[in-house]
Amino acid sequence: MIEQEPSICEQKVYENIFRSHYEAVTRFVYYKCGDLQQAEDIVQNVFVKLWKLCSTVTFSKVKAYLYRAANNAFINEKEHEKIVLKHLKQANNSIDHESPEYLMELDEFHEKLKNAIASLPQKEREVYLLSRVEKKTYAEIAEIAGIGVKAVERRMSRALLGLRDILGKELKF
Repeated sequence: MIEQEPSICEQKVYENIFRSHYEAVTRFVYYKCGDLQQAEDIVQNVFVKLWKLCSTVTFSKVKAYLYRAANNAFINEKEHEKIVLKHLKQANNSIDHESPEYLMELDEFHEKLKNAIASLPQKEREVYLLSRVEKKTYAEIAEIAGIGVKAVERRMSRALLGLRDILGKELKF
């Protein structure tokens, strides 16, 4: 006799899913973005989307769906922020006392650095950004990514080597 999975479209089942996964998924997104309010907003939107798509997501796959959807929503939000910041930067050409050549070289380098980081494999990019941008320790990154500290060290090493390969001629040590 095959036992049938509960339907996510049933309110009690959905509420149980919400209660059991909301906090963990919020922490997952918080570790990526470092902003609790932003993390809560993303996760709430993911749960709204889950409710709308309840008939297409199976109960056994709901946890994976929540984490994947939260990660994708976070990535989409970051991409949107990059675009907004780019437009703000263009609009806010403030007066600076540095030479125009230096400022141009700096902008070019920042663009090359962004492209180099974007070209890293996803796992290495995530570890690099959590360490360098979010200022997380290797132990915190290991907990977030669900891997060991040694794996974090290897990924960071590969990320730094990759950046050095791409930007080697730009960096002056």
